[in-house]
Order: sequence, then C-alpha cells, then structure tokens
Amino acid sequence: MPSKVVLVTGVGGELGGRLFARLGNHPDFDRVIGIDTAAPRKQVLRRLGRAEFVRADIRNPLIARVIADAEVDTVVHAATTCHPAGPARRAPLKEVNVIGTMRLLAACQRSASVRKLVVKSSAAVYGAGARSQAVFTEDSELIPASSTGYAKDAVEMEGYVRGLARRRPDITVTTLRFANLIGPDVDTVLSRYFALPVVPTVLGYDARLQLLHSGDGLAVLESAATEDKPGVFNVASDGVLTLSQAIRRAGRVELPVPRAVVPSVAKVLRGAHVVNFSEDQVRLLNYGRVVDTTRLKEVFGYRPRWTTAAAFDDYVRGRGLRPVVDGEQLATAAGKVFTAAATGQAR
Repeated sequence: MPSKVVLVTGVGGELGGRLFARLGNHPDFDRVIGIDTAAPRKQVLRRLGRAEFVRADIRNPLIARVIADAEVDTVVHAATTCHPAGPARRAPLKEVNVIGTMRLLAACQRSASVRKLVVKSSAAVYGAGARSQAVFTEDSELIPASSTGYAKDAVEMEGYVRGLARRRPDITVTTLRFANLIGPDVDTVLSRYFALPVVPTVLGYDARLQLLHSGDGLAVLESAATEDKPGVFNVASDGVLTLSQAIRRAGRVELPVPRAVVPSVAKVLRGAHVVNFSEDQVRLLNYGRVVDTTRLKEVFGYRPRWTTAAAFDDYVRGRGLRPVVDGEQLATAAGKVFTAAATGQAR
C-alpha cells in the first residue's frame, strides 16, 4: 500500500530538512508534515512544496495527537544525533535521542494508521576498538565505544525500535545504520576536523575510514520513505581511506600526538568551539570502522553513487579547501633534508 501521509522528525537539521523538502514535492504523497523544535533553514522553507512544518518536540506526549489527527501512515525518524559537530550539552541531546524516540515509538504503537517506520541510526553502534571486526555486517554485535556516549544512545534507540517491531508486526520497520556523513553541504565532526589547518592524529595509528556522501544518504532515506523495504541496513560508500590519506587529500598538515594527550587536545578544540570530539570519535580516529554494504545493494536495492574517496574529494572541492603548505615549497624543503642526510652519511 503506497504511503499518503508522511511525518518527518528532525527537519531543523540539514539531512532531515532536505528530505522534508524533497518529500514535500513528491507526487505520491497527499501530505508531508515536518516536526522539530527549530524551523527548517530558509533554503528548505523556499522549496517545501506541499509540505508543512509543525513546531513540536518529540519528547512531548502530544506528538501522539499530531500523528492521530493527521492520520499519519509513514514516520521517518531523522532527529537522532550521534555526534554533534560543535560543542553541545550532553543531557538535552540524550533526551532527544532516547526519551524522544521512546515517545515517538509509543505514539506509533498506539496509532491505528501508522504502517511504516523508517529510522536513521548510525554505524557507530558497532563501536571501534583493537578487537573489533575488520568488517561489520548487520548481524554483528552492537558494542558502542563508550558506555555514556552518543553511540550508546543509538544502541538504546535501536532496542526500542526492535521492541515496537515485536509488538506491532504489522508495521514495516526500516533501520538505516549510516556511516559518517561527508559532503560540501553538511556540518559534521569530520567535516570540521579535516578543515583544521593542523589535524591532530593518534601517534602510531592510521585508521581506516569509510564515509557516506550526504547525497547518497538523502537518496536512501527517500527510497525507504517511498517504498516498503523492511530490515536493518548498513549505509556507506564503497572503499575506504586511511586517515593519513584523507589528511593529504584535504591538503592539511598532520600532527601525530601521543594517545594520552588526545583528551587534552579534544578539550581545547571543544573549548574553542571548533569541533566536538567525544570518546566515540577519538576511538574511531584511533581504530577506524568499516561496514559491509552487500545487503544495501542486494536487498534494499541501492548502490551508492559516490565512493568514499570521491565523496571526500567532493567535500574538499565544495568547501574550497586549499593546501596549507605549498607543494613546491614542501618538495624543496624535503629535498634539502634528504640532501643533507645523504651528505652526512657520505662523510
């Protein structure tokens, strides 16, 4: 049965807002409702089509009335935040991630009209560590990197989603575990991190990073909203980049620091309101994380347009990042060092 009335949460964010506008111009929907405590960006508001924005908090039980009054049949939960880009208070975000999800799912469970739920989750649920799998599948154990971080919220949220699926087997549930988003138009921890002139890394480690272009993320969400595709899916681009490769492609200068110093560096960056490094992010940059996307391609039916390398390069071009150190100057300096070293050995 095709969807007619769609509710999208988190439309004040970049990805949720773009999805909201795209669905608002989709010919198959009679009504599209966007929910958030903050209004969508001006660019989104200009392209809403038939969509309508309702300022509401999913943590408030009144969300059930919104769903009931509009006879919503499809809910797209895009309000979850696993890694805020900038410094943010932990308690309010945890409430939105956990309490907000609980309220929303309770409303879905009581609604007679809801028949489909799409949830944007995170590949961070797999964690990152020295003993982690080389490649995670959707059946891998969920072990967040820390017991108090944003990834732990995603694990709890997915538990509530599975509970709803058991209690309401008539609802089609799609859970999308996104890799770290990158692109010219998104503000994330990694997009801020790689824009730093000098990029701190963990001495002795070169993590494998798998990314997801924001355009592919948007396309996957739209496909899940418009078609019934039940199940859990890893959503990521093909291929990986090592951390050092990404830094070089962005034209940044790498600064390896001892692991013990990393928390202090992260604190300085948070204090300067530059980038928010949680323990989850530090472990990702330490050990990396790669997921298998076979199920996304063969069952969900979507093949990402961008590889990890191409997505990262599009981010670099879109942000207008320029090399911090001139290549010719660096080559000249390196040549002098090598010459001096060779001369010393000859003597």
